[in-house]
Amino acid sequence: MKDLESELFNYTTGRFLANDALRLRERRRIFDIPGLFKIIAEALHCKTEEIVGFRKLGEGGFNRTFLITLDTGFRLVARIPYPLLIPKAYALASEVATMDFLRSKGLPIPKVYAYSCTPKNEAKTEYILMEYVEGTDLSQIWFDLKKDEIISLMGQLAKVESTMMSISFPAGGSIYYARDLKNLSGNEGIPLVGDEGISPEKERFCIGPDVSVPLWYGRREQLDVFRGPYKDAKSVLVTGAQKELAYLDRFGSPRAPYQRFRREYYNYKKQPPSDHAENLRRYLRLAPSLVPDDDSLSAFCIRHPDLTDSNLKVSTDSSGLQILSMLDWQHAAVLPLFLHAGMPDIIQNEEDEVSRRMVKPKLPDDFDKLAEEKQEWEMELFRRRLVHYHYIVSTATYNRIHLKGFVYPLNDLRRRIFIHATAAWEGETINLLDSLIDIVFGWESFAKDGTPCPVVFTEDEIAAAVKLYEALANADMGERMLRDNVGRGEETWVPVAQYEEAKAIGQDIKRRTLEALAEDEETTEEAYAVIEANWPLDDMDEEELEEYK
Repeated sequence: MKDLESELFNYTTGRFLANDALRLRERRRIFDIPGLFKIIAEALHCKTEEIVGFRKLGEGGFNRTFLITLDTGFRLVARIPYPLLIPKAYALASEVATMDFLRSKGLPIPKVYAYSCTPKNEAKTEYILMEYVEGTDLSQIWFDLKKDEIISLMGQLAKVESTMMSISFPAGGSIYYARDLKNLSGNEGIPLVGDEGISPEKERFCIGPDVSVPLWYGRREQLDVFRGPYKDAKSVLVTGAQKELAYLDRFGSPRAPYQRFRREYYNYKKQPPSDHAENLRRYLRLAPSLVPDDDSLSAFCIRHPDLTDSNLKVSTDSSGLQILSMLDWQHAAVLPLFLHAGMPDIIQNEEDEVSRRMVKPKLPDDFDKLAEEKQEWEMELFRRRLVHYHYIVSTATYNRIHLKGFVYPLNDLRRRIFIHATAAWEGETINLLDSLIDIVFGWESFAKDGTPCPVVFTEDEIAAAVKLYEALANADMGERMLRDNVGRGEETWVPVAQYEEAKAIGQDIKRRTLEALAEDEETTEEAYAVIEANWPLDDMDEEELEEYK
């Protein structure tokens, strides 16, 4: 049964146009199926012979899920992480506790039956056994929702988020069972106490280290640095930057930008870590002033870490569209409200002026006269505008806590610079530098008691940063055009059925690009060679890839 080539162990949902073998290897997880069946039987108090169905259910960015069926018709899900999951034990332990804690607060979260944070068990893998929620993945109908369904769904979502964000926490970080955190770190964390002051939860749940990926990515997991629990908002703001400084000090070395489309604007030269380190130190001088004056915006709260259409289960029966469950709580963090406030990527439509101005969406007056292709485009634009508009309207109606953080002046800039300062360094510092310049220019809005800005940029530094930032915007546009042409997603992902065609299209674009360069008399041999060597759809040397970890 332990067939090493079984699709149960391998990633079969997609392929990767660059470094395909490596990406598939990172997602390959062999485990002991009979051993897993024994664990399932013990968790459900049944016999292994009663398990009559076991099949792959889905594959995500970090995990593979399986559907198990008993002879009674009862079904459950087993979720097994890929080898690339980080920080594996902490992330799994925190997710299980987070699901249980939020479920105890009445939120629609699957029940967990059993789990293991280590592979030291009969299945020889980490796992979570959880409730299978009947219903439809929202991703299957997301682009076909009618106006009334969108309005209803956004209202329900705002109510669920209101319940979630109303839960108070004594500190920031991630949620754990106290016993798990004790086993993992030797510490018991900060206990979560119920509303009455004395609660069984005090013994069960606690706040421990933040499991957000940038704090642990690659060799950062080896660092002995503080990752929470956070006592206040300032602690949250500085921890990620201090972590990255520690990483650069120990592992930093010159490296080319990870995004190969952008390398041209750095003259294909490796960039020193010292530039990013200097900007991180600048950020740390500004960070205390980023804490809002309104203390309520610094209150710790929790929010779904990756709210997408694939993480919502809904019903589609005659009673109307209803949210049944919110899935995938991996890497959830308890953070200050002002850092959690904002629109999920799948909902926001900020690139559209109509959405930014919060104009009530409607179809063009001449919609019926438009060509079919134009009508399809207008319908999709209308759908995006509806989602954006009604999420904000519903948030204003049902989730005043979130709305307060949402509309707080310059809060987008606070969140943006926090993200850039916490992120893993990938050979560039321009995003952090651009945000620093924005903070310095708008210092009067952040200064407390007229304090002068502790960071100063020269006119030449600002001009150089603006020039590079605008040039890189062109690079990003070129990258998007290439992505659209070959139909790829993040990390050059494509569906399996489209792999060969996408690979051929990518190679054809490369061939035509190099032919055009060869015909250009101004192209030197050196320039031709460096462009060929940095083609974004070719494999990157695995040793070079390791540098970014």
